[in-house]
Amino acid sequence: MATQIQTLLIDDLEGGEAKETVSFAIDGTQYEIDLNDKNARNLREALSPFVSSARRADTAPARGGRKRGGTQRSARDKSSEIRAWAKAHGLNVSERGRIASHIVAQYEAAQ
Repeated sequence: MATQIQTLLIDDLEGGEAKETVSFAIDGTQYEIDLNDKNARNLREALSPFVSSARRADTAPARGGRKRGGTQRSARDKSSEIRAWAKAHGLNVSERGRIASHIVAQYEAAQ
C-alpha cells in the first residue's frame, strides 16, 4: 500500500494558502511564519531598512544544541586559531586541553 503525505501551508496572518515558510530572528529568538507571496514580500520590505544597516551575527548554537544548515568551523579549528593568536601576542597557552577563558575573551575582543 502506498502512502502519500501532502503538507499544506496556511498563511499565519490571513488564513489562506501560504507559499513559503519565512525564518527570522530577533532578540535571540528564532521564528518561522508561513506566508503567502504578498505577506512574505511585505515582511521582507518592512525589515529591509534594518537588514541593510545590520551586520551578520555569529549564530553558534547554545551548548548542547545543533546548528541547522550552513557551515560551521569545528571547535578544533577555532581552538587552533586562538592558540596561534595567543602565541603571536606573547600569551602563555597550552598546546592541548582547554584554553583559559581570559585568553578566549581577549581573542574575541580583538576580532
